[in-house]
Order: sequence, then C-alpha cells, then structure tokens
Amino acid sequence: MAMSNWLSGRMFQLVHGNNLVYNTCWEDPRLDRVALDLTAKDDVLVITSAGCNALDYALAGPRRVYAVDMNPRQNALLELKISAVKNLEFEPFFQMFGRGQLDDVREVYRRRLRGDLSDWSRSYWDRRIGFFANRRRPFYFRGTSGIFAKMMNMYIDRIVRLRPWIDAALDAVSLAEQRFIYQEYLRDEFWTRGLRFAIQRDATLSLVGVPKAQRVHLQQTYEGGLVGFITSCLDAVFGELPLIDNYFWRVYLTGRYTEGCCPEYLKRENFDRLKNGAADRIRVSTNSVQGFLDKYDMPISRFVLLDHMDWLAGRHDDLLQAEWQAIVHRATPGARVLWRSGGAHTAFVDNVEVQRGKERVRMGEMLQYHRDLAEQLHSKDRVHTYGSFSIADLAA
Repeated sequence: MAMSNWLSGRMFQLVHGNNLVYNTCWEDPRLDRVALDLTAKDDVLVITSAGCNALDYALAGPRRVYAVDMNPRQNALLELKISAVKNLEFEPFFQMFGRGQLDDVREVYRRRLRGDLSDWSRSYWDRRIGFFANRRRPFYFRGTSGIFAKMMNMYIDRIVRLRPWIDAALDAVSLAEQRFIYQEYLRDEFWTRGLRFAIQRDATLSLVGVPKAQRVHLQQTYEGGLVGFITSCLDAVFGELPLIDNYFWRVYLTGRYTEGCCPEYLKRENFDRLKNGAADRIRVSTNSVQGFLDKYDMPISRFVLLDHMDWLAGRHDDLLQAEWQAIVHRATPGARVLWRSGGAHTAFVDNVEVQRGKERVRMGEMLQYHRDLAEQLHSKDRVHTYGSFSIADLAA
C-alpha cells in the first residue's frame, strides 16, 4: 500500500509539475457570483486554473482579482488571454479561445501578444503557441485535461459510436428532448468494461487533476464507488440540467465553444468591457495560496479555493494548517471563503487549528457556513462533478 501511494503521488506530481493541466476552468462561476456577492470594495483571491473565472469575476466589478497558482503554465494561459483581450479584435480573439484555433496564430502571437507577457510566460508560449494552430486538434484537446478529452472523444466516435446522439443532446431545444435522448440512446450505451477499468486508474485521473485521495474517498463513501458517482453526475448533467448553455461539457465533447454557449469572457459585450478596463483589475502571481498571502500585505475579502484542499488533507495537514493561518491573518472582517470537494463533506477543514490572538482555535469555531445557499447552488452546478460546495464567512 505504501508503494502504491508513493507511485500514485509521483504520477500526480509528474503530471502537475510539468504540464498545463487545465485548459478551461471546471468550476461554475454562475454559482460563485451569487455566493461571492461581489462589490467594488472587494478584493478576491482565486486559484488561477485556466483563468476563465478570474476574468468572470473581474466582470462583476470587484476592486481587484488576485489569480494565484503554483503551476506557472496556468498563469501563462491567463496572461495570454489578458494580452489577447487588450491587443486583438473580438473575431480573432474568439477564434483563438472560443474555437481553440487561429490560422495565423504564430504571426499574431509574435506581433501582437508576446510583448505583454511576463518573461516566464513568453518563454512558455514561444514553444507552445502551436497549441492554437491545428484545426484537427484545437487548443481544448491540449494540456493533460485536453488529452483526456481527446481520448474520450475518440472513444465516443470509434468505440461506442455515439457521436450523433451526443450532438443531438447538445442541440436539444428542450430539457424533455435532451433527457429522452440521454435515457434512450446514451446512458446504457456509454459504459463499457474497458472504460470502467480505465476511469478508476490513478494515471487516468491525474490527467484531469484528481489526486488519489479524492478517488479513494469516493470509492469508499459513494454507493457504486467512483463509477457510480460519475454515472450520477452524468444523469444530472444530461437528464436534469439544460445543456443548451452548458459550455463546460460542450467544449470537452466537441473541442470548441459556440458564441451562444461559452464562458462570459468570450461573449462580445463582455469582451468590450474587459478591453475597456475590467481586465486591468486582475493581478497574476505564481505562488501557493499561503506563499502569496505571506508575501503580499493586502487585505482579502473573498477567497475561492477550488478543490485543492482535497490534495492536502490527510497527506499534508501541516500545509493545510499554514494556509488557513495565512487566510485568517489576511482576511477582512466577515471575509467569505468558497471551496469545492470531491467528497460529500469537508469536515477536515473544521478540525484545522489556527492561532487567533493568544489562543488556538479550530476553524469550525470561526467559520459561519451558509449551508442552505450552498446546497441550493450546488444542485444547479452545470459541471456537477464535485461532491460538495461550501460557502462560509470568517467570524470577526
């Protein structure tokens, strides 16, 4: 077991330490906007991921958005998007980040985008801008999550041959039609023995950023294990929630967005707002959450931690404790924190001890949860691959 855990950890580190992992954010910012309730006085810290949601939050009008990620490739992607917002017109911008492919991208990059990037990001895109050059393999089939998406599309097209029904479900004009297509032609045909085997392998899940701890938790706590959890997610996405505006699943099932189904930053009217100043609210930093908070002396009123605490709990509890200590130190009175988890609960957060003044307290004593709101929003999550969504305020 120890050797298995070591190999799994090494695989996860190999994938995350050497690659662009996320080519699009996999958290629904429509929920976050309600949960964050942003105002012009708020300063937001968000883990960068692919940068889509940092741009989304900037459109909501906070004072500042700090996009922080330990993987410099993720920050390089956000920097490239910001440079494209500032230096391109909407049509080539949408071709590049909506369609994932721009015919003259190398020349556009050299003449119009490269100069606004940091040194590290410039060096990265000097070698990788070809990710946007191939019509047959657009950007959304790049990076490790894109490799997984490409593999799933090959499986859909060549193994189970369900492409016509996938397209029909995505283009259904009503939820009833979508649900019928899914239940009659997709649900029982999708799973094969080979896919069930592959989806439970740590190497496969590392491609989409799922550490072993998340897989084991779901395997042990969810009826039907990991496959049962994924099946229930698909049942919700294809059978209960409209796909007509579900850009998360569209981009990975087709390799591209449409103008009618895309993140907010890719909509024409929002592109203009970003160009006219909203994008200037974003600051990008390559660091851990704790490292950023310890290094920079500014108060933060909103924290968006994604699901990264799942990676720390149980294996790196010291880092989890240090991160929450930094959050408590930098948070404004009543600051709000959002996080997601692959598990149905995150009791490990409440057990973290921090120093407050002269006393040691557990985070469970400091966090005021908005459970009803979180549950209500979580049921509407268009991604629907997380086991739980948490919204909590830090007691003053």
